[in-house]
Amino acid sequence: MAISYRPSSLFSLLIFICFALSFSISFAEIRFSDIRSDDRPIIPFDEFGFTHTGRLELNVSQISLSNTSPDLDLSLVGFFLSTKDSWIHVLQQIQDSEITCALQSDIVKVVYTFDHLKGAKSFDTLYTEIDADQFTLVFANCIQQLQVSMDVRSAMYNLDGKSSRHDYLSAGKTLLPRVYFLLFLIYFSMGGLWIFVLYKKRLTAFRIHFFMLAVIVLKALNLLCEAEDKSYIKRTGSAHGWDVLFYIFSFLKGITLFTLIVLIGTGWSFLKPYLQDKEKKVLMIVIPLQVVANIAQVVIDESGPYAQDWITWKQVFLLVDVVCCCAVLFPIVWSIKNLREAARTDGKAAVNLMKLTLFRQYYIVVICYIYFTRVVVYALETITSYRYLWTGVVAGELATLAFYAFTGYRFRPEVPRSRHRGIHQDPLPEPHLLEDLVDEGVNGVISRKDGTNQTGNRGYLRRAMLSVQVSLSQSNGQGEMLFIRRASKT
Repeated sequence: MAISYRPSSLFSLLIFICFALSFSISFAEIRFSDIRSDDRPIIPFDEFGFTHTGRLELNVSQISLSNTSPDLDLSLVGFFLSTKDSWIHVLQQIQDSEITCALQSDIVKVVYTFDHLKGAKSFDTLYTEIDADQFTLVFANCIQQLQVSMDVRSAMYNLDGKSSRHDYLSAGKTLLPRVYFLLFLIYFSMGGLWIFVLYKKRLTAFRIHFFMLAVIVLKALNLLCEAEDKSYIKRTGSAHGWDVLFYIFSFLKGITLFTLIVLIGTGWSFLKPYLQDKEKKVLMIVIPLQVVANIAQVVIDESGPYAQDWITWKQVFLLVDVVCCCAVLFPIVWSIKNLREAARTDGKAAVNLMKLTLFRQYYIVVICYIYFTRVVVYALETITSYRYLWTGVVAGELATLAFYAFTGYRFRPEVPRSRHRGIHQDPLPEPHLLEDLVDEGVNGVISRKDGTNQTGNRGYLRRAMLSVQVSLSQSNGQGEMLFIRRASKT
């Protein structure tokens, strides 16, 4: 005999499913799902934005039920399509005892119920009665203690234009391949500009600036792979291996970006050539957490919401991401505190004040970037129509682009008088006093305009020469040319 779930139990269950469906589900390419001895009453599959030409191909094979009694009401087992708004009405119907199973509701679109199997172990169906809206494919099993095993192939797509080509990207995300490729071109151009800046200011470029270049390159490659990934999914329903490259570069990009924020926050390379122990500990926390976050992202994308631990991995990803975002703020706070104390104690109050202002600005920008990409973008995707979900992606990517541009501009390589000056701790000889630079053997003589000579070692002379080069670079080559000659033996 068919036994349906009690209304109270099913009501609690559907509340949980509504919460699960509030998460952003992955792109609906052709999906192969294996269900084994599963007694869950509700199993959500992929979400997809249909147009009026939307189609659902559902191929289910190897169907096996733990109870084969002929008294089972298999009309309570099957697949249906539902929007998020429909769930609210289904919950109300169950609460009012109008129905005991979601498949009995006239609000959802029933695709196939198992009472049509007639003893068969498989079925194929093409569902076309779809309104233009965003639907989720769901499997319902309203019979207690009934375990179901099956292999499911689902393909949701829209017919594109007069050619009736299959478009396997959701209606609100079909523009993403072009968006990602355009962003790739922007980052590629930004990388070329950064290389030009490093060459132009090579005398004052530090290791952190070359690390910035690596971050830009990885971001550009990540966008290129994502553009190809979505392009192949759009046309064929499969990524054809581009998803592997996307995950690799996404992993490298995530680690290097968070590492860069930490290194800039500590002032590594351009303020000091080393990291303190507490700063190293932050890196030791952030990098492994980024590894966990990327593993969770792969599991979320590849398994789909039908997996029993999908919600758990989603929660792990969100938790790790929040911890990483909070951890990268600590080095910036420490640098602000150290600069504030230094401005009170040493005689370089003006210089330290400029550094302090810069790090305060960077602290605010990092917080705004994290808040916008994690909260505002999610809110935008929630309130935006399913046809314009691509706007959330564009907003997040533009915020990331603005953050990259701000970081590069404010921490660009400059001459010592720049805003992030501070690596030259020892005084250098004044460039305008140098007339001749004489270097022979270990010792040399610097001739000054007043006719006096100064003897120094090779290191001092090299520092003087660097000062001359910086002086010429600072004046764009318009400064007074200094004559350099080798001393004659006496």
